[in-house]
Amino acid sequence: MYGGPDTIGQSLATIAASGGGPVRWFVTDPTKDDEAAAARHGLSAERDLLQLRRPLPIDAPAPPIVVRSFVPGQDEADWVEVNNRAFATHPEQGGWTVDDVVEREAEPWFDPAGFLLHNDAETGALAGFVWTKVHDATSPRLGEIYVIGVDPRFQGRGLGRALTVLGLDWLHRERNIDHGMLYVDGGNAPAIAMYEGLGFTVDHIDRSFVGEV
Repeated sequence: MYGGPDTIGQSLATIAASGGGPVRWFVTDPTKDDEAAAARHGLSAERDLLQLRRPLPIDAPAPPIVVRSFVPGQDEADWVEVNNRAFATHPEQGGWTVDDVVEREAEPWFDPAGFLLHNDAETGALAGFVWTKVHDATSPRLGEIYVIGVDPRFQGRGLGRALTVLGLDWLHRERNIDHGMLYVDGGNAPAIAMYEGLGFTVDHIDRSFVGEV
């Protein structure tokens, strides 16, 4: 549910008239008025989602790890298994199915060439990935690190940072993107620190408020 503090009451009334239930209100760069409206209607802050941006090209050297492009019809099941282990406790990114991936493959923005997979050299297992997305309709054009993950079995090797750098490099080199962006949970301090170390800064905050009507 989206909208400003002046329309939240009407939106909640509409939901209540349809039978009610849990609600989640998303606000970009929330103000005191938004917070007051949420409290007035019994909604409490749930979490912040930060959109980070940085100019490209990235000045970090490309890490010496091997990646390959995702192959539709071949890599879905392995990717889902690794993604769901990497995001086992995440409310949105965990619990994907092969059908969810196939739905994304049908989107006009999907580009398997920019969906980069890293397989462990010793075992051949999928160890991590960086999935990029180009926003052609924005001004400036944005290249997004759409999803990045590392199998817990291979964490502690610096793969998260390495894959982020490779994804940003690919967006600039292959798609002529000059502005990179990504979303990160406001409570994920280690990830935020890593991204800030790569030159990302906060562009805006999306906050969710939750409750029930």
